[in-house]
Amino acid sequence: MKKNILIVLTSHDKLGNTGKKTGFWLEELAAPFYVLKDAGATLTLASPKGGQPPLDPKSDEEASQTDATRRFKKDPEAQGQLEATQKLSELDAVTFDAVFYPGGHGPLWDLVSDADSIRLIEDFWASNKPVAAVCHAPAVLLNAKDRDGGALVRGREVTGFTNTEEAAVGLTDVVPLLLEDALIDRGARFERGDDWAPFVRQDGNLITGQNPASSEAVAKLLLAKLAA
Repeated sequence: MKKNILIVLTSHDKLGNTGKKTGFWLEELAAPFYVLKDAGATLTLASPKGGQPPLDPKSDEEASQTDATRRFKKDPEAQGQLEATQKLSELDAVTFDAVFYPGGHGPLWDLVSDADSIRLIEDFWASNKPVAAVCHAPAVLLNAKDRDGGALVRGREVTGFTNTEEAAVGLTDVVPLLLEDALIDRGARFERGDDWAPFVRQDGNLITGQNPASSEAVAKLLLAKLAA
């Protein structure tokens, strides 16, 4: 599949006022990265600040490793791309066929209100190109508008990291917003599966996944949409 796909990562590394670090979630990058790459897609990694984006240290712990994360960490080409992400401000949706956002808590602080990210999402949407996000990354949709100037998620079926999952990781009072509540406030038709189980939703060009376990399924839906 000769498609160009943009993958957008967070540049934010502080977990609120806890003194702990956050960033992107490794598996949510690694699993989709290889689903898309192995299908022949050309991948471009980007972030608000460019360069090496911060990795959530919890996602680098042994308990969070998968075949995809192990492959990614041993892949010199992938590591080189990650170290040299392009700046969002220098990119144009015209160059790409789709955009995918991995999660981690970082996007709740920067990508949710990043003007360049919002511009790109709106341009992809206006050009009838797929927009995909998993776990906390559907937060990037909250301030994006559709062609009519309304919230992009309004009336659309979406999922994302749930209130109960946030409570389970003990960060309800740390995060700047609860994603489930924020999407519902924007008029989204929020749907959810069981905590930690794979759960994805597709509404036209909008593809979202609930949690880390959903990242591969989101990428497969994105591939199918591009092939259709």
